[in-house]
Amino acid sequence: MIKVELKGVDEVIAELERRLGQEAMQRVSDEALKKGADLFIKVLKSSIGTSGRYAKGWTVADTTVSGPFDEGGVRTIKVHWNGPHGRYRIVHLNEWGTVRIPNPPRKGAIARAMRTAEDAYREVIKQELINGLRG
Repeated sequence: MIKVELKGVDEVIAELERRLGQEAMQRVSDEALKKGADLFIKVLKSSIGTSGRYAKGWTVADTTVSGPFDEGGVRTIKVHWNGPHGRYRIVHLNEWGTVRIPNPPRKGAIARAMRTAEDAYREVIKQELINGLRG
């Protein structure tokens, strides 16, 4: 059994990297990030939806997830819209509105999805880290 005295998050991470190795910790955290991103994508796609007069489901179809990478010393996965329908051009307009259409039908859908998935996301990350560190 491993005995660890908790002082702070940075100390715990440093101790785990010392005991397991940096590559193993990165592999475990990458898997946790991927599982968390999958959960968020499910919530996001249901929040964006495809109902409505003009909706053809292209925003949902163009939703993609990057692979894990370092950004400012932090492992990160980004959700973005990169697909054949070019939805990256209008996602911001749908989320925030425009001068001409200040309240589009799905205004704030991404922000709502983030709030909705936040607790479940953290739980998935926590469980994946625990499972990854066990075996």
